[in-house]
Amino acid sequence: MAFQTYSLFVLSIIVVSFGHVENRLHLLQLQNDIDKLKADFNSSHSDVADGGPIFTEKLSGWTERNEKRIILSQIISMYLKMLENTDRSKAHVRNISEELHTLKESLSDGSKKIEDLKDLTKLQMSDLKIQRKAVNELFSVLQKLGDTSSSHKRKRRQFQRLCKC
Repeated sequence: MAFQTYSLFVLSIIVVSFGHVENRLHLLQLQNDIDKLKADFNSSHSDVADGGPIFTEKLSGWTERNEKRIILSQIISMYLKMLENTDRSKAHVRNISEELHTLKESLSDGSKKIEDLKDLTKLQMSDLKIQRKAVNELFSVLQKLGDTSSSHKRKRRQFQRLCKC
């Protein structure tokens, strides 16, 4: 229950951080719908604060735009899953679900990337065959890392040239 109640607060952060809400009236309606959902879940209950935030704390560690899109995609999926078990006859539940579906569609699906990370953690690095494969790929991995960091430096240099600060 604490997952469901406290996480409703994060929903408004996600919607605003995406800049998806086009106008103030729409934002006010969505906030009103979220307030109704909070009432449905009794989110003012004292156990909501137990253990701290469940989403906002995780979001702070993801700083790059594409990284945030991956984690936000997963968080939105969790909200949609949570809302599947609510009373869909209520207008505010339908409105929030529709908004979340729209946001989900605007994001690339991070599920494949999450699975890739999980697969990496499962690799048995003590296995000799895995070690041989890893050594064969080491130079390519380092090249890709170099490409990524030099691309980032190049973008910074381009911005500094364009900026008339």
